[in-house]
Amino acid sequence: MNLDVLNQSNRVLFSIPLRPLQGDRFQPTGFPNLGAATYQTSHGTCLLVESAQSMANRLETVCWDEARQAPVATLDGLSYVRVERGGRFLTCSMLEAHRINSPYMLEGSDKAFFNQIKEELGGLAEGPIDRRLLTGTLFKYDVCALLHGVFLAKKELAGGRLRLARALSAFVEAEGVQIAASGGVKNDHVNPSGDTKHGFGNVPFSRDEYTADKMTLYVNLDLAQVRGYGLEPAQTRLLILLALYKLRALLSGSLRFRTACDLRAVDDDVRAEGLAFVLPGLDPLAIALREAVGACRAKMVQTTVRYEDSLVAASEAADNADDAED
Repeated sequence: MNLDVLNQSNRVLFSIPLRPLQGDRFQPTGFPNLGAATYQTSHGTCLLVESAQSMANRLETVCWDEARQAPVATLDGLSYVRVERGGRFLTCSMLEAHRINSPYMLEGSDKAFFNQIKEELGGLAEGPIDRRLLTGTLFKYDVCALLHGVFLAKKELAGGRLRLARALSAFVEAEGVQIAASGGVKNDHVNPSGDTKHGFGNVPFSRDEYTADKMTLYVNLDLAQVRGYGLEPAQTRLLILLALYKLRALLSGSLRFRTACDLRAVDDDVRAEGLAFVLPGLDPLAIALREAVGACRAKMVQTTVRYEDSLVAASEAADNADDAED
């Protein structure tokens, strides 16, 4: 796959029109103490349908085969960290919101992985951060962290200074939105006047969905950041192909963000802004990506961490660490 057209660009930007799969109404993401995020722009009332944080998780999820509890076959050989408990799959760096900074990888009694990366990043404890050492280590253990960002917030790891911003970011925004108010009733045909506090009785409720004149998925692939990692050309190519694969897999799969937010791309022909570049189809990208993974296989490992602790242990350990720092 020829990516030469991207060589002179610092960014690859996509603005991909979306619309509800059926009808016109959709349910946006909600935030605590805020609800739906609406705001005013020159386009009128706008709405954040899906945040950058949520989209990062969704772009990771398309790489995971839930039935196999493993990366999709296309990504066999890609580096990631797997966590098992009692010999069974618990979680992994592709599913964890903080990736390899997950407490299930760093806070458990199995310190083998923590000690390994601490040793490999030991030269960063003092002085300026050696970015090439950091990115090379992340490539070895968790390639996706180089696309979606990471913050190793442990004082034992260079004093908690090791972080990378997202190189691949996305969000969904809607313009010209209006509230579509509706509601319903949870019916209890046995005892309609029963105690609702205990789940009995009829319970009426209101519901706010939205309509929009326009909805867009915005995607930003920061090529300058990826090239700035100082990796070998084959590794850089893998990262770019992986980012493009994630986007195409998301568009080709399910854009059902919530029960009442099932979307689709208006057009399969996805073109970059200001570049003569069209997002390739899923099959060509999968072939190119498998080749890229093969070319870099010697620089990647798949790591398994045994988390045999109580599932609340990580939370308690994190709380104790916060208290100690305060």
